[in-house]
Amino acid sequence: MSTISTALRNFKEPTKEQLTQIFFSVPNTPSTPTPAAGNGTDKTPPPSQEIEKMDINAVLSLGVQGEEDSYAGKLYIMAPYLAFASLDRKSVRFTIPLSTIRRVERLNARAGIYALSLSTWHGAKIIVQLTSLRPTADLFCSLLRDALKVELQRGQMRAVKGFVKTCYSEALISTTSTVADNEREDGSLISEEKEDAAPRESTYHGGLGLKFKFPGDPKKLREASKIKLWTQYLRVHGRNLTLLRYPQCTRLVQVGLPNRLRGEMWETLSGSVFLRFSNPGFYEELLEKNKGRSTTSTEDIEKDLHRSLPEYAGYQSEEGISALRRVLQAYSFMNPELGYCQAMNILAAAILIYMSEEQAFWLLEVLCDRLLPGYYAPSMHGTLLDQRVFEALVQRCLPIIHDHFQEVDVQLSVASLPWFLSLYINSMPMIFAFRIVDCFFCMGPKVLFQVGLAILKINGEKLLQIQDDGGFLNLMRDYFASLGDSAHPNSPDPRARAITRFQELLLVSFREFSIITDEMIQSERRRFRSEIIHSIESFSKRSAIRNLKTLGRFSKEQAGLIYDALYKAMCIVPPPPELQLLTAPALVATGDVGTMTEEKPETRIGLKTFQFFLSEIATWARDERIVSNGFQRRVDREIAEHEFIDRLFFFWDTSCRGALSFQDLISGLDGVIFNDLMENIEWFFNLHDKNKDGFLTKDEVLTLSETFLFIFRYEVGDAYLGAVSRFMTNAFEYGDALQPETGEAPIINEQGGETPPAVPTNQPYLNLATFRMVVLADEVLESFFETDLSASFRLEPLPEMELPVSSSGLLGDIWSTIATDNNKKMFNMFTDEIGKTIGKHQVVHRPSIGRYTKLEEPKLRESLLTPSMRHSASKSSLSAESTQTIATSTSTSSTLSVDVNVGAGKGSLPSSNSSYTPHPMLQAANIASFMERTPFAIDDAKDDEDESDEDLEDGENDDQVMDEVDAFLEAHDSGLTDADKEVAKDLLHAEPVK
Repeated sequence: MSTISTALRNFKEPTKEQLTQIFFSVPNTPSTPTPAAGNGTDKTPPPSQEIEKMDINAVLSLGVQGEEDSYAGKLYIMAPYLAFASLDRKSVRFTIPLSTIRRVERLNARAGIYALSLSTWHGAKIIVQLTSLRPTADLFCSLLRDALKVELQRGQMRAVKGFVKTCYSEALISTTSTVADNEREDGSLISEEKEDAAPRESTYHGGLGLKFKFPGDPKKLREASKIKLWTQYLRVHGRNLTLLRYPQCTRLVQVGLPNRLRGEMWETLSGSVFLRFSNPGFYEELLEKNKGRSTTSTEDIEKDLHRSLPEYAGYQSEEGISALRRVLQAYSFMNPELGYCQAMNILAAAILIYMSEEQAFWLLEVLCDRLLPGYYAPSMHGTLLDQRVFEALVQRCLPIIHDHFQEVDVQLSVASLPWFLSLYINSMPMIFAFRIVDCFFCMGPKVLFQVGLAILKINGEKLLQIQDDGGFLNLMRDYFASLGDSAHPNSPDPRARAITRFQELLLVSFREFSIITDEMIQSERRRFRSEIIHSIESFSKRSAIRNLKTLGRFSKEQAGLIYDALYKAMCIVPPPPELQLLTAPALVATGDVGTMTEEKPETRIGLKTFQFFLSEIATWARDERIVSNGFQRRVDREIAEHEFIDRLFFFWDTSCRGALSFQDLISGLDGVIFNDLMENIEWFFNLHDKNKDGFLTKDEVLTLSETFLFIFRYEVGDAYLGAVSRFMTNAFEYGDALQPETGEAPIINEQGGETPPAVPTNQPYLNLATFRMVVLADEVLESFFETDLSASFRLEPLPEMELPVSSSGLLGDIWSTIATDNNKKMFNMFTDEIGKTIGKHQVVHRPSIGRYTKLEEPKLRESLLTPSMRHSASKSSLSAESTQTIATSTSTSSTLSVDVNVGAGKGSLPSSNSSYTPHPMLQAANIASFMERTPFAIDDAKDDEDESDEDLEDGENDDQVMDEVDAFLEAHDSGLTDADKEVAKDLLHAEPVK
């Protein structure tokens, strides 16, 4: 079995609007999923997308005197969200649902100043000065008002109160909460059996760490200090749904999130909190609807459950394993095309330590769909593309290391592939990997590249000594194990000795490799996408051929040509989604029906795709017109439609599934291309024997004659037309002659002669032996079955399919708008009309067989019937039937026009000649041992009393926690002049307009 995917060729570069949505982590509300296809409750909210999207220049101020600077930027309405980004797109930004805005007031400011005051659910006051022209500002306010009304009508504002109760930050800020009394210093919950323990506030979501403790020593991780700093920040800048991300937020994230807040901050920074807010109860409903269901994905999940962070206590218990199973299965049910991929279990297991099942489910959706697209797809194209980008960045930033790796033939991806695939969780101690994950959710995928480059640079001297992949892996393993050690153990400065190797890694990552930006990564991805797609398609082609049960009489090269035609057909005429991964029902089922396992899926095509495929293989399955009009000479190709093609489709569908697999096509073509004369005659007979009883009825003989006419429709001269006419005459004469006596009285005709009674049209009439004799009685038909039928199936290399070109810039957009298929057709029609006007338009149909090029008719062989046998009951009706059949129009309706001069695309997937090949990575990624994680002692969870306080002074200054990030702070530009700052400061005291 094999699966063939054309999804990679359907990739389109995101539009400017989509990039804006991705930047602000805004979910696609119109495509919100349903619990199960066809049987779920639609969770899509009423279409707030009817509200026009708009952005406007603005100056943002926080309504607290002296707390934050004002920043110039752009304010966006993307209903149902309001978003802001500073001019540098990194200093300040926020995305808040409109349903969390409680009050909007226009401020009474200086003349010419248009300012709004926004009050959020958590009491934060945001002042926005709209710096565009007055009509633009009025339009923006009008759209904002309409969007808020829509949210009020939808009832989303009422849902905010219940939702925020699930967020731990609410308890952290609340002065009346007793949640701290139930927690250890690391954030895990104290057992309820303790006599003095207060009742647990169970509404807040949390992960397995609440019960099984969080990795690492809370004292060394400075959990208490981090909680204090975050409490101060969240109290002023909002939280969960209304979080405002100022520079201090990024600093706090780089220091490391506190255990108890980590899960909530991950979903807030990534935007998955908006999906959870918009789809209450979806996760539980999805699990309930698919309870007991078993698929190939659920089988693969079961195999990997106990390989998911097995050193963590939570996954040594059934509670943790069950939670992991439910999250992974729910995601595979929601996204069956993706299902489950190796390394997804590592990711899910890690986030479940800090998040509830529902939180982890939605975060997994954001990771796979937006943050790391293609990383966990069956082809892993996203991972392979980023590996190629990473290799290019190493070549640019660390050329000496790159050249050494090339010289000793060390594959960089051997180590870097699991780094990216598991977000470093599988490679380094968890307490350090989670800090990288913190930065990843805050700053985006560029963090993975920055950290990877920093690892190579720090170990540069040792890397230049390695000679093989094994040495590379051992060096990396030793380095990751020492991340907690001092980076400068011999330094006389105690502050330098206190800097760990991990702090050094972050310093190099964010200071020396700050040049790595999201725009640079996107540019490199566009540069290498074509190379990666061709390499993956070539690998998939070889895999599909290797997975065939039998090649029949085809060589691997010939099977590759058939694959090319199939792949092209699937690209041009994609099969319906329900056919692309069709599974067959089990013939023998044992046990409970509800727990039956589905077979492994394989790609199948429907009739429409088959018609295009056959038009690439068989000459008679396409209409080719050679058009000359005085300006150009071109070949227009259209797909032929005829009952014969439909009959062939179902004839090759031996499993009766209504769809054909690659194996079905190989077996079907093998049954005709290599046939000799007699085998072809028998194949053609069986193709038209509908009930497989060894006989053709009269109706089937007429259908067979129509097939002849269809195949010979564009042949030169009357030779083939005459052959079909003689075939019908001989078939009915010989068929009648061999009919048994029925005892019925003969029919008296108009001339007074006797005619035997007619045979019903649906009764057995012509057997194989008779059909063979009738065919051999005609030289043209004999020649057709001997050579021409098999030769009409032509396996030829197809021109290489071009990938869709991503438009870049104004000229690229203009060209993509002009050079469309419709415009090409219009141009051809225009030149044809001019050609007709000047008398130079000519259309010639290319014959399917092409044996006869002159208007000559071969001589008829002597009839096989003796004169005594020629009493035909069908003679009187034959003339009418044959005339009607031959007069049947053989022209077919066209469904697709392909201009061969354009070089329409290709499923041909030649072996990549480039130095880069992803195949070793693909193989490595599918080996379980490749993703095995080395346990690190530093990750062991510790109680408060487990560690002495020798290294920590009582009353430690909480601000010291921030020291380690001061070295790589980025400059933040507010984009305002001193005068602008004064205006923004005045707005803090402005009163609302009455």
